[in-house]
Amino acid sequence: MFDSSDRARLLALLREHAVLRGEFVLSSGTRSTVYLDARRVTLSARGSPLVGALLLDAIGDVDAVAGPTLAADPIVTSVAVRAGLAGRQVDGLIVRKEAKVHGAGRRIEGPWRDGMTVAIVDDTSTTGASSLDAARTVAEAGGHVAGIWQLIDREQGAREAVEREGYTFWAAFTAGEVLEERV
Repeated sequence: MFDSSDRARLLALLREHAVLRGEFVLSSGTRSTVYLDARRVTLSARGSPLVGALLLDAIGDVDAVAGPTLAADPIVTSVAVRAGLAGRQVDGLIVRKEAKVHGAGRRIEGPWRDGMTVAIVDDTSTTGASSLDAARTVAEAGGHVAGIWQLIDREQGAREAVEREGYTFWAAFTAGEVLEERV
């Protein structure tokens, strides 16, 4: 069970390792002087188990977690591993931006089954576009999207966009919490 001390440790890791300052272009196309590189935590030995435990507690009863590759890949894996260790069956799925042109030609990789209830996860959200694309892909493939869970919400419209599409939106942290200021 994820508790307040785990949350504090994860927040400290994000503050120490994920905050980069400089000139950046975000996936939304907007420019920022702050880049929140959560992969520096989600791929770390100390961060990965905390992220997995946090999101496993948050997502509730689902068949799988899925998210847009590449940012969601370590989160999906952490949640699936934590689920297995806890005796829960929560599979991991990866959603590609487009179908592969070779092999099976899938957009969704992993143990996919029609009718699955899927939690969409991602590391950082600005507009919500990547997570919404993953949600649409899962829905079009015959899955039920339980909602969208983010590690960090940059507080720049993702929540509103996701809720406009009819999905619930949950974020573990806001950018303001991670930065200890408003972005």
